[in-house]
Amino acid sequence: MKYGFAERVRHLQSSAVRDILKVVGQGNVISFAGGLPDDELFPMEGLEDAFQRVFATGKSSLQYAETAGYRPLREVILDRMARKGIDSYSPDEVLLTTGSQQAIDLFSRIMITPGDIILTEDPTYLAALQVFKSYEATVIAVDSDNDGMLPEDLEAKIKEHKPKCVYVVPTFSNPAGRVWSLERRKQLVNLAHKHHIVIFEDDPYGEIQFLKNETYTPLAALDDGTHVLYTSTFSKTAVPALRTGWIAGPYQVIRMMSQAKQANDLHSNSLAQQALYQLCCHFDLDGHIQNLINVYQKRMEVMVRCLEEANLSNMHFVKPKGGMFLWIELDERINTAELLNEAVKRGVAFVPGEPFYAGIPKKNTMRLNFTHSTPEKIEKGMELLVNLLADTAEQQHLYT
Repeated sequence: MKYGFAERVRHLQSSAVRDILKVVGQGNVISFAGGLPDDELFPMEGLEDAFQRVFATGKSSLQYAETAGYRPLREVILDRMARKGIDSYSPDEVLLTTGSQQAIDLFSRIMITPGDIILTEDPTYLAALQVFKSYEATVIAVDSDNDGMLPEDLEAKIKEHKPKCVYVVPTFSNPAGRVWSLERRKQLVNLAHKHHIVIFEDDPYGEIQFLKNETYTPLAALDDGTHVLYTSTFSKTAVPALRTGWIAGPYQVIRMMSQAKQANDLHSNSLAQQALYQLCCHFDLDGHIQNLINVYQKRMEVMVRCLEEANLSNMHFVKPKGGMFLWIELDERINTAELLNEAVKRGVAFVPGEPFYAGIPKKNTMRLNFTHSTPEKIEKGMELLVNLLADTAEQQHLYT
């Protein structure tokens, strides 16, 4: 039968990362492909206690709930955001979502008309690109370096395209692991005010910070609550399965997103939200996050050391200051998508960089995840990967 799908499904695309994980799951492969936290570090006892506390409150905890989400958890989130300098929002300006991914979707649903322009970094979070394109937005890349978007190119493209919003991941970005400078953050907020543009700040990794002596001020902390929407999640700091994220922003926008959410799913998992509230109140979440930082930093150091010792020519990467990923740029004649099948045959997997680009992709790039593998697996996997890159260079006579 020929099904009459809506015209918009032409813009739906499968996730490159999910497709790779399906392949990896079929064999004995060391995977640096997924953006997964380590299962062994999940706070099992804390979560068990949290759910027991929820059930002890009675059957009302199992009832339908408010679309905006469990209010006590929203208040806890506001307290945690205030520690980062974000203090412009009230509980009514916070919406709990099914992961921060839903926040991107709800924002797009209420804000994007087909043909609207969205400006992004390049490369940027590929699932955000999927969402924007599914709503028929035109995504345009702004020239960027390791400090963030270049202000001159940003303002020129704002003037030329009159974008609906600017989407950024300024702290430990996915995939490149960038950390914007404070100056670039201020410049973006100033330009948003000057040209009356909304900024969508995605901050899923900001808590996974390796360098204690550095401060990375969120864009939302530089705003007065009128131009920045800030989204984050508990998936990287508690557990992904609870699927609890949030978005904070101007009341008019959050109210409209809440109405869209009501039409979509009534409300996210309120049992999970109540458990997270109990976890935040009766469990040392900050201590748990510090343990994650300690473990993940050691794993990152192992991966970086393997690359440095390999000493491959024409390979560039920046040592991550936090987050979950390491981004590599190779000789421009290497196509990492073409390398992937051979890598999997040898027992290691990565994500080719091409799907992360809104503009012209650099096909010689790859993303590696260092949080889900033990140091021993990282050593073994990196040996396989480095040998593959060396063999590829020799076969293609790249460095002779």
